[in-house]
Amino acid sequence: MEEKELKELMLEKNEEFRKVYKQHQKFEKDLEKFKEKSFLTEDEKLKEKELKKKKLALKDRMYFMMTEFRKSL
Repeated sequence: MEEKELKELMLEKNEEFRKVYKQHQKFEKDLEKFKEKSFLTEDEKLKEKELKKKKLALKDRMYFMMTEFRKSL
């Protein structure tokens, strides 16, 4: 099963995965706001860096969950 199919299946069947995915998408949307700006304050740079780390942690969590789910198939 390809990654895209697996992700769609998990979004449909796994509530925890769905929550993690939605939070990841929210962080992505929040980061887009920073990309639109031509200049970031120091506080904004720090917030952007935090969001990137949190988003990456969620992505890692999703891949771990997908790997575990794939093993159970």
